[in-house]
Amino acid sequence: MRLNNFNPGNIRVRRGSGGGSGGGFPGGGGGKIGCGTIAIVLIGVLFFNADPAQMLGTIDGMQQNQPGQSQPVPQGDSAETICSDNAFAQESCNALASLNQTWQPVFEQAGVKFSQPELVFYQRGTNSGCGSASSSMGPFYCPADHGIYIDTSFYTQLERDLGAGGDFARYYVMAHEYGHHIQQITGVANQIRSAQQQNPRRSNQLQVLMELQADCYAGVWAGKNRNLIEPGDFEEGMAAAAAIGDDTLMRNAGQQVSPESFTHGTSAQRMQALKLGLESGDDTQCDRIMQG
Repeated sequence: MRLNNFNPGNIRVRRGSGGGSGGGFPGGGGGKIGCGTIAIVLIGVLFFNADPAQMLGTIDGMQQNQPGQSQPVPQGDSAETICSDNAFAQESCNALASLNQTWQPVFEQAGVKFSQPELVFYQRGTNSGCGSASSSMGPFYCPADHGIYIDTSFYTQLERDLGAGGDFARYYVMAHEYGHHIQQITGVANQIRSAQQQNPRRSNQLQVLMELQADCYAGVWAGKNRNLIEPGDFEEGMAAAAAIGDDTLMRNAGQQVSPESFTHGTSAQRMQALKLGLESGDDTQCDRIMQG
């Protein structure tokens, strides 16, 4: 996908504050995130290479900041410096700029206030407004500070371990996390969280709908920039979506496929959601998923 180089003055990026891998996980001090909040944190967990049930347990042990508090923002480096750390960081910043340029007019036309998310690069572990996190969680979105968090070494793992290579596969990751930012702005995230608290038995089912809508939003971004799509991009996106379906991940981990444990949807569902957004280029089409 032929994205333009980002304008340093038009994106918000920073380096993640130190957190270490595991500092905020089970066994550490501080309050644990309750079931209702697990769902909102899980919004950001796009990929994992462990047993899904094990990942749920890990997130349950994350430490949470007190309401209204957020981690201090490290100062010093410019966006241009941070984004030039490596080729994957440059790509991510280009994607962020394109996503901002694509989604902001949609909100303005609808008369809805829009705020850009912040892209946070970190290595191994970090602190976020949602608590401590490890790079083993994969990229995630934190609604408390509107941050998209990523350790770019994940992209190497994405290609090596999951067979999902190519720039469009990486852009899909960014666009999916951005989709969760859209859900936060529109209020969908809070609505789902409330529904999960009221009906815990449907928590995973509702979470799947959230993830599929974010996949659809990722496709919408690509569909609205169809002129930038190159041969092979569609195939890269479908391959990535197929590789990260809950059923595929469970099989690859040697686990029995357990639909009641799904949190992101099957490979077929994720491919269908991404395709719906890409072919329509219409964000309203993604609302159909939430009616599922």
